[in-house]
Amino acid sequence: MYAIVSIAGQQFKVEKGKKVFVHKLPGEIGDQVSFDKILLTGNDDKVNVGAPYLPDTVVYAQIVSQLRGDKVLVFKKKRRKGYQKLNGHRQYFTEILIEDIAAAGAPKKSEKKKAVEPKAEAAPEVAATVEKAEKAPTVKAPSIKAAPKASGEEKPKKAAPKKAAGTSEKKPAAKKPAAKKPAAKSEGKTSKK
Repeated sequence: MYAIVSIAGQQFKVEKGKKVFVHKLPGEIGDQVSFDKILLTGNDDKVNVGAPYLPDTVVYAQIVSQLRGDKVLVFKKKRRKGYQKLNGHRQYFTEILIEDIAAAGAPKKSEKKKAVEPKAEAAPEVAATVEKAEKAPTVKAPSIKAAPKASGEEKPKKAAPKKAAGTSEKKPAAKKPAAKKPAAKSEGKTSKK
């Protein structure tokens, strides 16, 4: 049986017992992880396609190692401009081992059912306190008004009103000095280049 799984934004074809390198996942070596975004499962002739994911289908895996990929060099250059830039990058990866593919209807491996008591069977002490709380009358709290100010205190000053945008005062333009006339060229002198 195989499955197409979406893990960290990428799709992988996985099978039981296969090792896969995926982008870094949180967790330590030996931790169990599960993926529920299954796009497709196939078993010999039978193929199930999700819309977009298959419900009640889970892939279980174990983290084998946390490592980094090979260094990739990124070189940028603009000719005749004196621009060169060299960057390196090493991507973080997680190697996982696929342990099981639980198809729809199969019991899930790592789920534990929690015993939840119904509310009707609550302890008698709790039921008594709930009844008392329901019967207690509600009392409105009186509203609190600000105390009047003493005559000796100063009132806060009001800020000056702001002017609306686009209504700025125009200042008179400063007079520009008269342009100087270029000096007359002397005919006898020539400059050599």
